[in-house]
Amino acid sequence: MQATLDSEAAVPQPSVDRTNDFALKLANANGTGSASANSLLMQAIFRMGIPVSGKNLFPSNIQGLPTWYEIRVNKDGHTARTSEYDLMVAMNAETYARDVREVCPGGWLLYDSTWPLHPALHRPDVTFLGVPYAKLCNEAFSQARERTLMKNIAYAGTLAALLDIDMDVIAGMLKEKFSRKASLMESNAKAIRLGYEYAKAHFECPLPIRLRKMDATKNSILIDGNTATALGCLYAGATVAAWYPITPSTSVMDAFKALCEKYRTDKDTGKRRYCIVQAEDELAAVGMVIGAAWNGARAFTSTSGPGISLMNELVGLAYYAEIPVVIVDVQRVGPSTGMPTRTQQGDVLLCAYASHGDTKHLVLFPANPEECFYFAVKAFDLAERFQTPVFMLSDLDIGMNDWVVPRLKWDDAYRPDRGRVLTREELEKMPKFHRYSPDDELGVAARTLPGVHEKGAFFTRGSGHNKLGGYTEIPDEYQEVVDRLARKHAAARNFVPKAVVERREGASFGVIAVGGCDLAVREALARLESRGLRGDYLRVRAFPFGPEVEAFLASHDVVVVVEQNRDAQLLSLLTLETPVPKEKLRSVRAYGGFPLQASQVVQGIEAHLRGRPSSVRPAHADSAGHAREALGDEHANNGQARP
Repeated sequence: MQATLDSEAAVPQPSVDRTNDFALKLANANGTGSASANSLLMQAIFRMGIPVSGKNLFPSNIQGLPTWYEIRVNKDGHTARTSEYDLMVAMNAETYARDVREVCPGGWLLYDSTWPLHPALHRPDVTFLGVPYAKLCNEAFSQARERTLMKNIAYAGTLAALLDIDMDVIAGMLKEKFSRKASLMESNAKAIRLGYEYAKAHFECPLPIRLRKMDATKNSILIDGNTATALGCLYAGATVAAWYPITPSTSVMDAFKALCEKYRTDKDTGKRRYCIVQAEDELAAVGMVIGAAWNGARAFTSTSGPGISLMNELVGLAYYAEIPVVIVDVQRVGPSTGMPTRTQQGDVLLCAYASHGDTKHLVLFPANPEECFYFAVKAFDLAERFQTPVFMLSDLDIGMNDWVVPRLKWDDAYRPDRGRVLTREELEKMPKFHRYSPDDELGVAARTLPGVHEKGAFFTRGSGHNKLGGYTEIPDEYQEVVDRLARKHAAARNFVPKAVVERREGASFGVIAVGGCDLAVREALARLESRGLRGDYLRVRAFPFGPEVEAFLASHDVVVVVEQNRDAQLLSLLTLETPVPKEKLRSVRAYGGFPLQASQVVQGIEAHLRGRPSSVRPAHADSAGHAREALGDEHANNGQARP
């Protein structure tokens, strides 16, 4: 195959058919409006019924720095991130060298040929497709800002021709989006036609990497995890929320506010039946929702790692005073400010044991936006049943990227599980109410709500107290209370979402993962099976761990724990909270900030199972001898372990 910088040349056609199985990357600058074009492309592919994923890799500044958007199409449903790009759309001159370097051999690079590429960028194994976007848009549009924005829409038109995207689908989407803005619909359609017609006239279309309609998404929706979380909170009956803005969780509250304005506002009177407060900081935010929950409201806050750090003191209060509250943590890269627009699973231990002293919390780990919706509802039920804080740990990849998930379902017969809450009638029959006694088989004592009955009044304290709620510094009385809290936490293992377990006949090892690792691990196991390595799989969905987790650990001599943090936090939690011998566990970790790839999982597992072959040399090993995959600089080493 010969590469060319001449946009008039025909595109060489490799013999391999890559229909509905390829990846492309779109390089641009933040603030240039590329998000609209990228979203248009992904939604069009979804509406063609093809499994697809989109990953937005954007900087933490407002405007100017490079941004990338990755789209993966796979007819078999393997849509975890990949760094093997068949097609690069290079629209940012500042990243040309990097973008050219990342194209797979035999791939294509689409660029703005209004200005010539430097000869040093030439690669003989890549086909360069030049389209003079700036020139075309300068001639077609009059306003400077419009020219910049429409240049990005134009490349969507070129890709429609190159990849054989259904133009009727695109036309329908433009009509939906701009039905009330005729001028915008006209300009977007014009830009699409510019790019499409130029490609049809100058290139052989479609490319061997092309799309063909399927029927794989007809019962699915396209949604991001933060929107799904907000929807779950609405359906759960949450009426109070407080937060302090922080990436990547802010859109949880943005979505919740929009939903409340639509569904929690009286149509006749305009009265709002909800309260949302932007607090001065995260500590104040969690204090507000703890107070609201103590008063009987279903209340929550959303934040990220730095916010959890600030909330710790009052989280301890809610745990010790036994106040139900839901905390949504959309994880990002730490420590400190870290990288706010990159993803990680670095808050596992922080949330499991949040606050000083002896504390243990209920933690839910959704793997996708569908579970964000259902787990948000579950979090409120668990918080009130066990009268305790419940954390739901999503991450930036799940929260801010659009995912294809099954259509959400709702049972109209659902009724919130408010736990043990005494009514006025029950209080009237009681000679005396004690807040923390008697407790039931789960270790939960009945609570009361303010204003129900004077007998139900009690003093809420975060200082030492006995089972009657009175102040104490007597060791036995203090220990009796905290021991009950430990029993309560242990009892919750039978009520939290059970781990997903998949067993394969002839499996020689086990794999445990959590949250957003799921797609990459599933794909990796399929690849390994094709190479003769079969493994069972367990995905942790909650802490405390259910009995199925201990059973899985006991049934394997080797268990590989896959997670996205440096310090093997899930592995550490398994070691602390189950009787598994540490020698059984192996660790594969990717923590550079980009979503996990199947190739990283395959490489890590093979390194353990095949004696660390020379082609895979982990950076170093930890004190237990577990390979530590230092996959931080993915662009420098194509996402592989550093030698």
